[in-house]
Amino acid sequence: MLFCLRRCRLHRLPRLLSNSFTSTSAAVNSYTSETQVSSPSDAIHEILHGLRTFGLHQFLSGSYFRQTLASRLDVDEIDQIIDKLRDQSPESAVDFYCILKNEYGFRHSKKCGFVVAHILADLRHIKHLQEFMKDTISEEGSGSAPILCGVLNNNFKDWNSTCLVWDMMAFCYSRCEMVHDSLVVLAKMKILNLQPSIYTYNSLLQNLKHTDIIWDVYDEIKARDIPQSRYTNPIFIDGLCRQSLLYEAVRFWQETERKESEMSVVSFNTLISGFCRMHLVHVAKSFFCMMLKFGILPDAYSYNTLINGLCMAGAVEEALMFTDTMEKNGVEPDIVTYNTLLKGFHLLGVVGGAELIIQKMMIKGLKPDNVTYGLLLCGYCQDSNLEEAFSLLHEMVPQGIPPTVIPFSIALHGLCKTGQLEKAIKLVNEMEGLGLKPDLVVYSILIHGLCKIGDMDRAIQVCSEMCSRRIFPSLICHKTMLLGLCDKGMMSEARMYFDALIESDLSLNIVLYNIMINGYVKIGHNTEAVQLYMQLLEKGIKPSIITFNSLIYGFCRSGKLVLARRWFETIKLHKLVPNSVTFTTLMDGYCKDENSIAMFALLQDMIAENVDPTHVTYTVLIKGLCKQRRWQESLQLLANMYNKGLKPDQVTYNTIIQCLCKAKNLERALWLHNQMLRENLQPSPVTYNILLNGLCLYSDIKAADGLMCSLQYQQIGLTKVAYTTMIKAHCVKGDTSAAILYFHCMLQKGCKVSIKDFNAIINRLCKRGFLSEAKLFLCIMLLKGISPDKKLYEVLVQAFLQVGL
Repeated sequence: MLFCLRRCRLHRLPRLLSNSFTSTSAAVNSYTSETQVSSPSDAIHEILHGLRTFGLHQFLSGSYFRQTLASRLDVDEIDQIIDKLRDQSPESAVDFYCILKNEYGFRHSKKCGFVVAHILADLRHIKHLQEFMKDTISEEGSGSAPILCGVLNNNFKDWNSTCLVWDMMAFCYSRCEMVHDSLVVLAKMKILNLQPSIYTYNSLLQNLKHTDIIWDVYDEIKARDIPQSRYTNPIFIDGLCRQSLLYEAVRFWQETERKESEMSVVSFNTLISGFCRMHLVHVAKSFFCMMLKFGILPDAYSYNTLINGLCMAGAVEEALMFTDTMEKNGVEPDIVTYNTLLKGFHLLGVVGGAELIIQKMMIKGLKPDNVTYGLLLCGYCQDSNLEEAFSLLHEMVPQGIPPTVIPFSIALHGLCKTGQLEKAIKLVNEMEGLGLKPDLVVYSILIHGLCKIGDMDRAIQVCSEMCSRRIFPSLICHKTMLLGLCDKGMMSEARMYFDALIESDLSLNIVLYNIMINGYVKIGHNTEAVQLYMQLLEKGIKPSIITFNSLIYGFCRSGKLVLARRWFETIKLHKLVPNSVTFTTLMDGYCKDENSIAMFALLQDMIAENVDPTHVTYTVLIKGLCKQRRWQESLQLLANMYNKGLKPDQVTYNTIIQCLCKAKNLERALWLHNQMLRENLQPSPVTYNILLNGLCLYSDIKAADGLMCSLQYQQIGLTKVAYTTMIKAHCVKGDTSAAILYFHCMLQKGCKVSIKDFNAIINRLCKRGFLSEAKLFLCIMLLKGISPDKKLYEVLVQAFLQVGL
């Protein structure tokens, strides 16, 4: 019988009983020519006779049954046969049911299924009844409880063991996470005065621990006076803890376990786990001490839970000390203990501590498992110590650790994160050589890495290989591919990929549409972006605020502010609310159009709709004011930012500093630079480029030299622009020695110089008549392996001719 049950449940169970008959298949086949079926009753009689004569498995596998009888049987006839077998041989009834279902694809009636369930319940084959009921419920699906309850109630009221079948149905609904159906069954049982088991209620409590319904279920247990198991209260306490109702959990524990004799280690462990999960380790420790006070010995779970809580709180040293206490109290640390400590060291980024834990494990005779190696690999990859990670990875098989995909995935992520894609692909091949097939995670990591470095051709190859192996990319994988193609400007390829998704109905997601729309507007293809918007509406996909933000950006970028404003107004038609990005994008469009009135009107609308301006919003407003040389107002906006708790960034300051430099107010510009330092905001290289250019153009060049000298002394990173600005200024002033000095400094800093740089300097020197210096730069140019172009030769020839050389 259980052979058939196994076939019913993924062919996993062994046969429960063997046939008592030893008939041969030849005898069964010869049976075919001796009689013919003339009526349903004859078929039933003939099958029952054949089963008695030849044995169930031998008869059902014969050609006569297979070719003649099986195709003629209907549901009612099968029900009658199983009903008769139930009285004669219950095990044969179950086997008959399962063989017809598994080998002949027969779909039995719901009533017939419950007959088999009652047989298993009568035989007290509880595990097999559970598996059978799980299969039935999985096939019926969510929401099927009312129908099944009706079948049970109408046909099996007076049957033996019917209470067990009802209870098992409620239990299996709960285990299959169809909680609503389980509650329906329990409600019907209450009406029929059938008492469920505590195991069913425990399963429901476990599934409902994140909801308020847990109280109703527990109250029903008490009201129906159902004897509780040792796990009932701990499950309920755990549910309260997971809902962050810690006070209620402690009060419940105090009320239900008043006496020391009623206190259990399971309840204490649940409270310790709950408080650790809420990062209240000090409270968890107090419950641990209370256990010891009441003479309840903590078990390995108690210690491991508290050690994990300490590690999560960063108190790894204390967790280590706790491990020593664990041993002193006669509880041996297990592999979970050491893996927990390893996780603690990994979170702190202390690789040396992890090595200490491994030594302790070895001394205890514990072998590292896949979790251990995974944590160590994470630590080495986080520390960018990929050589150690690979060494560890290759130790696993010789150490007797069966290779799995997870450690390889960790190492692969480390390689892709550091851009070592060639090694990553080699690692995938090595993994396959060990018989491990790449899964969705492996392919996703590899595709993400290739997209990150812009190698889209290979990313597409990997994606194709993935699909050929029937591993279909997730939404995240599709998103990565489209982002990679769009970022590289490969919009035609991105569109082909996107259209392929549409054909396979995988693109019905606003995220993918948003990526494509954003990709189009960035290259100025607004028409295609609008077409995609219309397409998503046709498909019934609701646009998001990101969709409109992209479209508004596209039309602002192309200077079509009237259309951008129309898109802004369309947002409300879709019952969406503009966010700070929406307002700021449109403000930036008005800023570029130097329409400060519309810009500030939008700010008022933004505030009226309770959308808080960001530092980017204020930066755009400041940029708009600076374009109109209204630097006094921009300084006031800067002060307003600080008053509203918004911190300006380098772009904000650079915008105003540049405006002040153009207004020849260098003193105020330098004051703003100093304010940045006072606000612990490090000026960017662009800040110094603006200041140096302003000092060179509108002030004494000595002030620029002083700033440059100060920056070099402080070893602040300067760009090539800063040096070329100083070189140009000194060439104009005729101070060639200073220009040459700055040029050498630029070379020493490793700045790349091109023929364009040499041409600019030599051209200026020739115009100023500094031919010796021009020849010096020409020599440096040739030493750098850069040949003069035709334009430079013409400048040199003309300069030398003018002085008669």
